[in-house]
Amino acid sequence: MLDSVESVTLPCDLGSFDEIIDVRSPSEFQEDHIPGATNLPILSDNERVEVGTIHRNSPFLARQKGAAIISRHAADHLESILHDRPKNWAPLLYCWRGGMRSRSFAFILRSIGWRARVLDGGYKAWRNYLRQNLALLLASPSLNLQILNGLTGSAKTRLLHALAQQGAQVLDLEGLANHRGSLLGEVGPQPSQKRFESLLHQQLSSFDLSKPIFTEGESNRIGSLHLPASYWARLPQSTTVEITLPLDERAIYLLEDYDHFTKSPENLSKLLNELRRLRGNAQVDEWQKHIQQGNWIEFLKSILENHYDLAYRRPGSEGCAYPAPNKTIALPDASSSTLKTAAQELIASF
Repeated sequence: MLDSVESVTLPCDLGSFDEIIDVRSPSEFQEDHIPGATNLPILSDNERVEVGTIHRNSPFLARQKGAAIISRHAADHLESILHDRPKNWAPLLYCWRGGMRSRSFAFILRSIGWRARVLDGGYKAWRNYLRQNLALLLASPSLNLQILNGLTGSAKTRLLHALAQQGAQVLDLEGLANHRGSLLGEVGPQPSQKRFESLLHQQLSSFDLSKPIFTEGESNRIGSLHLPASYWARLPQSTTVEITLPLDERAIYLLEDYDHFTKSPENLSKLLNELRRLRGNAQVDEWQKHIQQGNWIEFLKSILENHYDLAYRRPGSEGCAYPAPNKTIALPDASSSTLKTAAQELIASF
């Protein structure tokens, strides 16, 4: 009976379905999911483990147990979240491989009269499609990447936001990764690697590739996440713009954007100790002293000059994946008016 449930294969127009329903467990959904999907699990995380354990000894008993649990969750969803769906509702369901979980729930929905279909191959098929399509997008001859490079604290992220406010296409990699790309760049929990790639694919898919897409130059890792090899391979063909900002202004900018460290200096001190082998005890002790005394501007100027600037690989130099800059923008400060003007000039120049 479950084999008779209608299925669809990728690629297909996911927007043609009234709703996309991910029936996997909450932890599976949290790791990654099809953009816009609603999570209606028919096995909880613990129940999934329980059924899997039973299956190793008796597939029959596992199916019996799973069917009972699926029926209970299906009833709950029908009486709550799905109670107001119209009779012509046509959702797409998927689980890990498009098997028992999605087909069982789809069969129940179809018996009511809804045109529920399942994604052939489930999330696994979506993941394979995403990786292949992401590589194709990044290899497209029409892809017009404009990459902002510059020393740490050069207000590149703020300039990206100003570009977005002016209507430009902006790929904010640090925003997608929820990390500012340095030792001190942690701002909260990062998404999984799979989720990051899904967000990257979703963003690129929404762009007109032939028009400029502004993004920030990153290393191959942003916090615990890494950029896909297909993205990294595209960099030599990109256009780069070097952003400069005076040292004093860079320190002021970082103090404004990294103010969480001034509120929790003990966390900053712990992070700095990781630099002792690289920069030496004397240098780290000096930074620790600035922190203890609240000399934030002096601390920031010092760590910029004596750590971040030393690690910066200039575009076009040996060992740097980015080509030499095609244009340089010298910002006098990181004020909103300055960045607005710079954004307008950048848009007009491409």
